[in-house]
Amino acid sequence: MAGAARLAVAGHRVTVFERTETYGGAVRRAERDGFAFDLGPGLLPLPAVYRDLFVKTGKEPLEDCVELVQVTPSARHVFADGTEVSLPNASRGGVVAALEEALGAGAGRRWGDFLVRARETWDRCRRPLLEEPLWPNWSVLAEREPYPAVPHRRLLRTRRAGTLAEVGAWELRDARLAALLESHALAYGLDPRTAPASAAVLPYMEHAFGTWYVRGGLRELARAVYERCLARRVEFVFGAEVTRIVEKDGRAAGVELADGTVAEADFVVAGTGPRALEGMVRGTSLRGAGEVPPQPGAPSRLTVLLALRGGRPEGTAHRTVVHAPDREAELDALFGPVPRLPAQPTVTVFRPDDPALVPDAGHEAVRLTATVPAGVSEGLQEQADRMIDAASRAVPGLRDRILWQEIRTPADIARATGAEGGAVPAPALAAAEGRLLHPANSTALPGLFALGGWAHPGGGLPHAGMSGALVAGLIVEGPEFRGSQ
Repeated sequence: MAGAARLAVAGHRVTVFERTETYGGAVRRAERDGFAFDLGPGLLPLPAVYRDLFVKTGKEPLEDCVELVQVTPSARHVFADGTEVSLPNASRGGVVAALEEALGAGAGRRWGDFLVRARETWDRCRRPLLEEPLWPNWSVLAEREPYPAVPHRRLLRTRRAGTLAEVGAWELRDARLAALLESHALAYGLDPRTAPASAAVLPYMEHAFGTWYVRGGLRELARAVYERCLARRVEFVFGAEVTRIVEKDGRAAGVELADGTVAEADFVVAGTGPRALEGMVRGTSLRGAGEVPPQPGAPSRLTVLLALRGGRPEGTAHRTVVHAPDREAELDALFGPVPRLPAQPTVTVFRPDDPALVPDAGHEAVRLTATVPAGVSEGLQEQADRMIDAASRAVPGLRDRILWQEIRTPADIARATGAEGGAVPAPALAAAEGRLLHPANSTALPGLFALGGWAHPGGGLPHAGMSGALVAGLIVEGPEFRGSQ
């Protein structure tokens, strides 16, 4: 939708064919008995991406279309040893002080020093990984680790951290700080033991630009973008599954739907995964010379929706991360040769302060999320029970307050997004031999472009929004487009 709105403003007549019966992909909402829950992202990092979209596509700014609330605290963390800390929003000094008080002398300083290095990583990565089309010489991004790791003496050798887990072990030197760091990768389905040190940009984005909530839930952001598209005269056709990209004279010339209808077009923009897109282009490979290697499979997410009796206590954190007692066992289960459900998962608890989500002040809508293997279908109710047990460490008396519960599985994500196994894409990251780069927005078939979480610059709301800007720029300005300034 971000791409559609920008193209419409540029003078194109745009039609969006959507396989399901509503807009928004994974950014959906569940409603029952006066309770409402987000089913996709629970918070919005880097809102500047969507502010830019609304500035560039109409007179009304983003804040006139949705109510943005800066979440305070940014997050509460409950560690395996029972230690807790609440981190202020967008305040490096406040975060350092909170960690120093909760975790002991030196902990805040080490995290603050890490954030300085993470900022340097962000400065090096921001344009090529978020604001520019994927470089033709993308291997430069794959080979060069932008994180300025601190030299570390280990086994008579000087080593530098190359993975996020090594950053935690060698530079933070506290199991709780390491868990805090690694939780940002795990939330995106990344194994911190193999995720590059450049993943330091993930916590940096939250600390530098804040975490934001959209009043009424993140579905309201999808609604606002959809209405901006309608205002720009974008046409939507729901329940319309595209099965083939029509080719003519060696370029994309339209789409064919499941019912055999053909819609002609000068350009085709696809918001689907590369494997599915390859299947729509019959007999033609979309992988151009020097294209990034295929993405490995991504994990998925299990969500538990809890309708609770009793109101939300004053001062409750919007987001609490309850860390697994044995992080190594959790990672072995999720990312081992045969991925499986961990016996004790890390659980994120969302408790929005939002009257729009509950029938009255005497009730609370709580959402739990945990990373699970994509495609998993068995043992999910038992895993939901384990998630509730974990969340009880952050919400005293949780089980006694439950009116009803529902779960949303990887199969539900697959139905909403079309992603194989309900996989959830991670943001593009530098280094790691290009394993976490995503395919370019341009394809080997002229006139066919890719956007969304499975194309550059990858998953996450800011990245998906920026992919729309990149594709619009490539279509309007041509291959010489080099990104926003």
